[in-house]
Amino acid sequence: MADVRLFSAKPYDRHGFDTANADHGHQLTYLETRLGPDTVDLAAGAPAVCVFVNDDVSAPVLESLAANGTRCVALRCAGFNNVDLDAADRLGIAVVRVPAYSPNAVAEHTLALILTLNRRIHRAYNRVRDGNFALDGLVGFDLAGKTAGVVGTGKIGTIVARLLWHLRCRVLAVDVQQDPHLVELGVEYVDPDRLMAESDIISLNCPLTPETHHMIDAAAIDRMRDGVMIVNTGRGALIDTEAIIDGLKRGKIGSVALDVYEEEGRLFFEDRSHEIIDDDVFARLLTFHNVLITAHQAFLTREALDAIAGTTLGNISAVLGGDDCDNVVRPS
Repeated sequence: MADVRLFSAKPYDRHGFDTANADHGHQLTYLETRLGPDTVDLAAGAPAVCVFVNDDVSAPVLESLAANGTRCVALRCAGFNNVDLDAADRLGIAVVRVPAYSPNAVAEHTLALILTLNRRIHRAYNRVRDGNFALDGLVGFDLAGKTAGVVGTGKIGTIVARLLWHLRCRVLAVDVQQDPHLVELGVEYVDPDRLMAESDIISLNCPLTPETHHMIDAAAIDRMRDGVMIVNTGRGALIDTEAIIDGLKRGKIGSVALDVYEEEGRLFFEDRSHEIIDDDVFARLLTFHNVLITAHQAFLTREALDAIAGTTLGNISAVLGGDDCDNVVRPS
C-alpha cells in the first residue's frame, strides 16, 4: 500500500478512484488544489502523486517532489506537455500516463460540438427559453457531401473520421502514420496544406508537440476555405487564439468550437461565475455568436473516468512495485 496524493481532484474523480482502489489498496488523499511551487509541500512523504492537465510539473516542482520522497508522477490523462521529462529522468522520478481511456468519449464530444455549432442548437435553446421562436440566424448546412479534415488519426481521431464518414462526409486526414482501415473506408491522407485548403470542417485531434504548436495560425487560416468550421478537442495551444479571433472578425472563419484553450490553466475546472474574467482574449472569444466553448469536458463520461482511475492506479502499483509498466513516458 502506498500513500498517493491526488492534486486537482474533483468530486467526479472520487467514485472511479475509490472503486478501482479496491484492487490496489493505496491510501488516497484527494486535494482540490493544483500542484505547483506553492503547493508541492502537500506531497511531502508521498511516494506517488497523481496530477491532471493543468498541474505544474516543472523542474523546480519535480526537485521538491524528489527531495520529499516522491518516486512516481502519475498523469490521469494522455497529454504530458506540462511535465519536464528531462528533469524527471535526471531526478529518478517515473512519469506515467493514461494513453487511452475512452477515445469514444472525446470523439463523440467532437461530433456533438460540430452538430451543435452547425445547427445553432446552443442559440436555439436560449431563444426558446426566452420565448423567442424565430428561426432567423439559425440556418445550418447538411454535413453530407461536405469535406471534413481530421488532423491526427490516433485512437480519438480515427473514431472522429469514422463518425464523419458515416455522416457521408468526404474525409481527409493528416498523420505521420496512416490507418489502413480508414484508407479502406475511403479516407484520403493528404498533406496539411491541402487539408487546410479543401476542408469545410477541420477537427484537431493530435497531441501538442513543438511541431504542432500553433499549427492553426494566420498563415494556415489564410489557406482555408471561406466560412470554414474549426473544432479543437485536442490541446489549446494547437491554435493561435488571436489569429482565430482575427479570422472570425473578417469572416474568413465561419465558426469555431473549442473544448480546450491555450491559457485554460487560469480558468478551467473551477467555478468562476462570481469573478470578472480578466483574460481579454478569452473574453473576446465569448462575444462571437458563432463560437461555442466547453470547459475541457470532452473526456467526461463515467466510462472514461473509471478507465482513467483503473489505469492510473495500475501504473502507480507497477512503478512502486518495481514491475514493468507500458505507460511510462520518457524524454524524447
